[in-house]
Amino acid sequence: MFKSIISIFLIGLIFTLSACQEKRDFSLDNAIETEKSSLDIILERKTIRVGTTGDYMPFSYKEDENENQFSGIDIELAKNLADTLNVELEFVSTSWPRLMDDLLADKFDIGMSGISITLDRQKLAMFSDPIQFGGKAAISRNADADKYISLAKINNPEVKVIFNPGGTNEQFARDHFPLAQLILNKDNITIFEKIVSGEADVMVTDAIETIIQQEIHPELEAINPKKPFNYSEKGYLIKRDSSFKAYIDQWVNMRLKDGTYQNIYEKEISKSVRENLSNH
Repeated sequence: MFKSIISIFLIGLIFTLSACQEKRDFSLDNAIETEKSSLDIILERKTIRVGTTGDYMPFSYKEDENENQFSGIDIELAKNLADTLNVELEFVSTSWPRLMDDLLADKFDIGMSGISITLDRQKLAMFSDPIQFGGKAAISRNADADKYISLAKINNPEVKVIFNPGGTNEQFARDHFPLAQLILNKDNITIFEKIVSGEADVMVTDAIETIIQQEIHPELEAINPKKPFNYSEKGYLIKRDSSFKAYIDQWVNMRLKDGTYQNIYEKEISKSVRENLSNH
């Protein structure tokens, strides 16, 4: 039933930043802040609010769509972060189209949901140091996988490309597949079954997600996930706040180096595949 569960761990090792990465220089972040730091506010409030989408396996997903309980890599790391601050943890539901607006409206303190670091997002906010890197890869039905090995082959009038709204998947599809039939799906959860059923032909998403989804849906195949179409990094999203960023960066650095991140990563990868296979 498992096509390549070992490859998931290989992707983690390839795409996770080395625990030996150099600690970044924070000297540029030492400017005097005119407003109270989010870090101080969180400590006084005794609660950290974590924005998460709940639709992006293995980082943030719901085991039961009818409940507001989240699972995933970033959910477990959020619990660890709250413990280091000695505060309560509150999850705040957000979505990819609302992500930046919700942050800037102060609906949450930090976004943790497998969020890609982009220059457009960086114009409005800050990211932690990267905790993982990778890129976009395609996923399609097994029989059609050879058809979609390049961007040029996907960018074809007869190809139905599906994507979820508001994030880097939509932007990538619109930028690279102007000739294809573009299908904007209302969410990220139902996309893969629509590829299985033939309503869509292919999705281009983060390589790690293609590997997870081919395990859950044996009819699908991740296409060259170790050689993605582009390069991207993932980090944690916060408002412009150098003191809070310094704390988050050091926490990320320590969790990478002490093995916490890798342990959570491996555990949650196995859990997400196992639980979703039981639902199919």
